[in-house]
Amino acid sequence: MADPAYRAVLLRSLGYALLTCAICLVVAYPVAYAIALYGGRFKNLLIAAIVVPFFANYLVRMYGWSVVLSDDGPLLKALRAAGIADGTTRILQTGGGVVAGLVYGFVVFMIIPLYAAMERMDTSLIEAGRDLYGGPLRTFLFVTVPATRQGAAAGCVLVLLPAMGDFVSAQLMGGPDQIMIGNLIQDKFFQGQNWPLGSALTMLMMAVLFLGMLGYLRRTRKDEAEAVR
Repeated sequence: MADPAYRAVLLRSLGYALLTCAICLVVAYPVAYAIALYGGRFKNLLIAAIVVPFFANYLVRMYGWSVVLSDDGPLLKALRAAGIADGTTRILQTGGGVVAGLVYGFVVFMIIPLYAAMERMDTSLIEAGRDLYGGPLRTFLFVTVPATRQGAAAGCVLVLLPAMGDFVSAQLMGGPDQIMIGNLIQDKFFQGQNWPLGSALTMLMMAVLFLGMLGYLRRTRKDEAEAVR
């Protein structure tokens, strides 16, 4: 940690992982909400449509995603045609590309816990919020979010842990300035053959993740104690 280079990589990895959690949360909430409350008899089919594609190999999915986000890929072509992007705009080899890969890779781990939490939620609470003149956004923020915060916390842990140690997204969609702690560990073990340093970096990453897990467990214990009261 005293080495500025390693500290910068660790902080970058933590920042990317936290940003990935935030984006996954924003994406997963409306998806889980729509399926749980309006999916009807198609709930299982909709969940399967989300989960089954993630059975494919992670590396294969990242290669496919890198093609979609490439300079000549369909996304940038559509943005250029709409006048939103120009010829100099790029997604790959940037921090945004790395985060996009992480979000695509792990968003399903946020959707499933949120969906499970909303399935258990008493929908009469939402109706009560509307009856008390709460608009859709206010009802969502002050009724739905508090009622499903355990699912959100579980999803954040499930996304944060693998995103922090991921190295495929940074390798395929980032550049030299976007490497993460997982890339450093891989390099020390397989290319540099410096196993002691690779082990030290691994323990450092595990210590950071342990703090996040400890915070989640304490929050869960506190919520359970409040529910008992």
